[in-house]
Amino acid sequence: MFQDVDLSVFLDGIPHAVLLVDPALSVRAMNRQGEAMTGRSLKEVAGIGADFVIRSNLRPFSRFFKAVLEDRQTVSQEGNVLDRNRKIAPARFTISPVEGRDGDLLGAMVVVEDLSHTAYLEEERAHMGEFDAELSLNPKMREIAEKMPVFAATDASLLIEGETGTGKGSLAETVHKASKRAGYPYIKVNCAALPESLLESELFGHAPGAFAGAERVRQGMLRLADHGTIFFNEIGDMPLSMQAKLLSVLDDGEFSPLGSTRKVAVDVRIIAATSRDLKALVEEGLFREDLYYRLNVLRLRLPSLRERQEDIPLLIDHFIRHFSKGAATPQLDSEALGELKAYSFPGNVRELRNMLEHTLILSQGESITKEHLPEYLRSPESLRPHAGVAPGPGNAGGKALRWDDVEKEMIIDALREARGKKNEAAKKLGWARSTLYRKLRQHGI
Repeated sequence: MFQDVDLSVFLDGIPHAVLLVDPALSVRAMNRQGEAMTGRSLKEVAGIGADFVIRSNLRPFSRFFKAVLEDRQTVSQEGNVLDRNRKIAPARFTISPVEGRDGDLLGAMVVVEDLSHTAYLEEERAHMGEFDAELSLNPKMREIAEKMPVFAATDASLLIEGETGTGKGSLAETVHKASKRAGYPYIKVNCAALPESLLESELFGHAPGAFAGAERVRQGMLRLADHGTIFFNEIGDMPLSMQAKLLSVLDDGEFSPLGSTRKVAVDVRIIAATSRDLKALVEEGLFREDLYYRLNVLRLRLPSLRERQEDIPLLIDHFIRHFSKGAATPQLDSEALGELKAYSFPGNVRELRNMLEHTLILSQGESITKEHLPEYLRSPESLRPHAGVAPGPGNAGGKALRWDDVEKEMIIDALREARGKKNEAAKKLGWARSTLYRKLRQHGI
C-alpha cells in the first residue's frame, strides 16, 4: 500500500517514533525512532498489529482508530509506553488519517512523543518553586532574577547564602543550566551529609590501595564535573582538611587523588551554598579565611519566606496545582489561609511545600480547612514560632531575638512534641533528617 512511496527519509526526519498502519491496523512502515522505542526493526514488525508492536496502557488502539478511519479526524491522547528497556515512559499518541492522491483512505499515521523530559521538567518546576522569580512579587527576589544572566555568563565562584529551604540548590542549578557549561555535568555535594572519612574519597577520588578496600581507581566528584559545575551545599560544614584541598582546586585547577602523588587537572565552576554565617566561622577558626574570599567572588543572599510574605499566596497556588496532578484543584478557606500567613515557616519554601502535600492528602480533594493543616500549626499561639520572636521562658513579652535563637527554640519545641524522636521532629520542622542533625550540632543541642 505504501510500497510506491519512499518514506524513509521523511519519516526518519521526524524526532518522534512514527508508525504507518493500514486499515486493518497492521504496521506497514516505521522510522528509526520507532525502532529505537520498540527495540524491533521494521522487518520484524511489518504486517503485525499495532497493539502487539506498541506496548501501552491505551491498548486496544482500535477504539481510537475508529474516529480516525471513519470520521477522518486526528486523535491525540496521553498515556504511557513500555520501551525497549522495559521502562514505562509517559507519552502522547497522535493518530492521523493518511489519504492517497485520489482521496482514498490508505491507513493512519501514529506518532508517539516521549514526554519523559516534559514530566521531569514539571517535577523540577515544582521543586524550583523554592526559587522561581515567576512565583515572586518580592523586590529582593526580582533583583536576584535580574542578576541571573550575569551570574550565568561568568565562570567566577558564586556563594549563595540563605536559610535552609529557601531554594539555594534550585538557584545554583538554574545558574548552571543558563551557563555555557549547561551541556556538561552538574554535580551536587552535600558537605553536611558525608562524614569526613568519606568526603575526601568522594570528592577527590582515590588510587588503588589508598585505604583498605580501595581496589579500583575512583574518579571522584570533581573529575566527574570536569567542564561542568560542582555545587557544594552547606560548605560551612566542610572539614578544615578538605577546605585546604578545595582551595588548591580554586587556585590551580588541579588536585591529587587520595593515595596518589599525581596531579589531576580539572576545569570546573564552583558554586557553594550555606545557611551559616561563614564570616563568623572564619572568626571562630572553623572556616579558612582564604577559601572564604576565593568563594566570595560573587555573592547573593536568598530571603527567607518571612521576608517575602507577599509570595505565600502565589506559592500556595503553585504547589496545590502541582500536587493536584490535573484533578480538581481544592481551595483554601480564609481561616486556613490566615493560619499559613501567620506562620513564620522556619523551613521556608520547602516546609510550605511539604505542608501543602500533607494537607492535600488529608483533604481528599475537598476544600482545605484549618483542620487539614498539620497539628503543630494549629497549636496554641504561644507555642508557635513567629518571625524574630522565640516563644518560651525568658521571652514572654515577645522581645525580638536573633534568628539563631528562634531556630534553636523551634528545634527544642519540635523535639519536645516528638518526645525526643528525631525523625518525627524533622518531619514537624519540614527538614531532612540530616539537616536536623546538623542543626543540633550547630546549636549545641
